[in-house]
Amino acid sequence: MVQRITLAPQGPEFSRFVMGYWRLMDWNMSARQLVSFIEEHLDLGVTTVDHADIYGGYQCEAAFGEAMKLAPHLRERMEIVTKCGIATTAKAENVLGHYITDSKHIISSAEQSLINLATDRLDLLLIHRPDPLMDADEVAEAFLNLHQSGKVRHFGVSNFTPAQFALLQSRLPFTLATNQVEISPIHQPTILDGTLDQLQQLRIRPMAWSCLGGGRLFNDDEFQPLRAELAQVATELNAASIEQVVYAWVMRLPSKPLPIIGSGKIERVRSAIESQSLEMTRQQWFRIRKAALGFDVP
Repeated sequence: MVQRITLAPQGPEFSRFVMGYWRLMDWNMSARQLVSFIEEHLDLGVTTVDHADIYGGYQCEAAFGEAMKLAPHLRERMEIVTKCGIATTAKAENVLGHYITDSKHIISSAEQSLINLATDRLDLLLIHRPDPLMDADEVAEAFLNLHQSGKVRHFGVSNFTPAQFALLQSRLPFTLATNQVEISPIHQPTILDGTLDQLQQLRIRPMAWSCLGGGRLFNDDEFQPLRAELAQVATELNAASIEQVVYAWVMRLPSKPLPIIGSGKIERVRSAIESQSLEMTRQQWFRIRKAALGFDVP
């Protein structure tokens, strides 16, 4: 069974693994098929689901909501995360993609997500990307409005630097619950740039997106040495796949990230969950780090 994790002091309790719905529209599931998939991963203990308003060209939330309308009882078994703060050209009024974090947009986006997802509250709302024009007071105003109205229970950010995180936190009477960032062997900047150190200091768990590099880890020729090292470590750990080794590598970090699973195949969800039992040594972890970077580093 999947562990339960308190995300931050006074924060929500989430499943150790999070089901990511970024590519939901690529899975070609009917609403009824999606209900079955949701039931399966809930039964496995993956109860936290990750969305964003822009996913699937603004379609993923609504597709998920159609499934929820068929099985509304499932809402009480899950925690819903979504994000806002990006405007894309998938909407005709956006002549170019840009960031948008004014108070009015955050509130209206959250309210639209409630409609799309067929729910009366969000467990966690994240600002999706840093906005050069972000006014921290405006964001705080929106967060307080949504919290006081009961529409959103907790708030956080995604892809923020430590300074950006600290700025927004300074305007809030409650703790930001997480910083959702990219963490994988093929993307390691947040490991040493202060992002994960800040979260560890504050006892806040990061959420880790694209742990498998969006599939590039398996397909790009440049990562063949990394795949070879992952395969060797998989043999040493009796792991069933290099995917499991990657998840174990991410979870070995002392900030204890919550990996987001991006596959619509339930067997891959089961496989990811099994990585909880892998006990990776320090040397194995650094061997993978070295193979990914291509040179010796501490």
